[in-house]
Amino acid sequence: MRISILTTGTRGDTQPYIALGKDLKKLGHQVKIVGFVNYEELVTRHGLDFHPLKEDIAKISKEMAKRSIESNTPIKFFTSFQKMKPYIKDKQLGVQRDLFEGCEGADAIIYHPGAAIGQFVGEYYGVPTILASPFPMVPTKDYPALIFYKYRWGKIANLLTHHIFEKGFWLTVKSPIASFWKDRFGKLPERFMNPYGRKISKNHTSVMSLSPYVFPTSPNGTKAFGSWFLNEDLSEWAPPEGLENFIERGEAPIYVGLGSVYDEDADETIKIVIQALRKSGKRGIIGMGWNQFSNKEAYEDMYFIESVPHTWLFPKMAGVIHHGGAGTTAVTFQSGVPSVVIPHGNDQFAWGKRTEELGVGTAPIPREKVTVEKLASAVSQMLQPAMIENARRLGKQLQNENGARDTAQYLHRFLKG
Repeated sequence: MRISILTTGTRGDTQPYIALGKDLKKLGHQVKIVGFVNYEELVTRHGLDFHPLKEDIAKISKEMAKRSIESNTPIKFFTSFQKMKPYIKDKQLGVQRDLFEGCEGADAIIYHPGAAIGQFVGEYYGVPTILASPFPMVPTKDYPALIFYKYRWGKIANLLTHHIFEKGFWLTVKSPIASFWKDRFGKLPERFMNPYGRKISKNHTSVMSLSPYVFPTSPNGTKAFGSWFLNEDLSEWAPPEGLENFIERGEAPIYVGLGSVYDEDADETIKIVIQALRKSGKRGIIGMGWNQFSNKEAYEDMYFIESVPHTWLFPKMAGVIHHGGAGTTAVTFQSGVPSVVIPHGNDQFAWGKRTEELGVGTAPIPREKVTVEKLASAVSQMLQPAMIENARRLGKQLQNENGARDTAQYLHRFLKG
């Protein structure tokens, strides 16, 4: 069966779908990833077909990252998308066209919530559709929707937040789909309504890249067997010169990385981090991402690195300080090490709060509230024996899961009818 998997966003948004695609291929399916052209080599290296979204995600990623930092409340989350429109308006039609064309000839379509056109393309061609979310996206009374997660207003309010999030997310992706469809067909798609609430049927189902150990299993039929980790082949990869020596010449260091968050005050942020680590008596490995830092040579107890496979590095660390991105959080949990989350925006506050609730990390510290004293205190709390043991226990549970494989097997059975 020919399956198109529609993804949008950065590398972290793309990797889980490659992992799922690889396991679907093992079951005999022909899998095509539809994603930004930047990731063609990554996709084809893993043996999957590729159809490009021809826009360069790197050109707008920094602006997207800046806007995400502003999204520290539910209202700001949705208004940040509106502020992004001047930067992506002229690109939206092309992206929707590429997503549509990536589905041509498919016998089934799997789509990221941000590529919701996949639902309407599937209905247009009469093929099964699968909503595949990298985060919890099902109505439940058990906990609020991610952008509301730091608030606790009761079970009825929890359920309401999920409906608000669904409708708000739909409003952010609805307009470009409508523009493309009218341009292509002269009218809107049939049943042009919020696709996220589609009921499970013989032609539609939904899955999540999520562990039941992290969030309770969905009550509405959406399946969650574990996170979809892309296990990179490290046989031809070697750590940067000096990294292993740095790790081994003392107690396990602490990794600090803020992922794709662009920090205009990177120098100041990193100085705060270094002072906090030193105050705690700890060495650090600083992941720079897009940020730059001057005078690195003055810090012999710190190792600065642009990027490194988290699955290789994290198990070697005493703990991790990170921004609370979904992918980084998942790897941290699986690695079995405790953490401190410094959320900047979007769903990062939710992952920080969930880290605290699971007892595998401290209370999150929003970026604007980070001080040397607060971060040093959090590092000391993170390294308490009880928190270390909680993180180790959760890591062991997650290491026994194979979310991509089990999700692929479920979808294989679904598609066979």
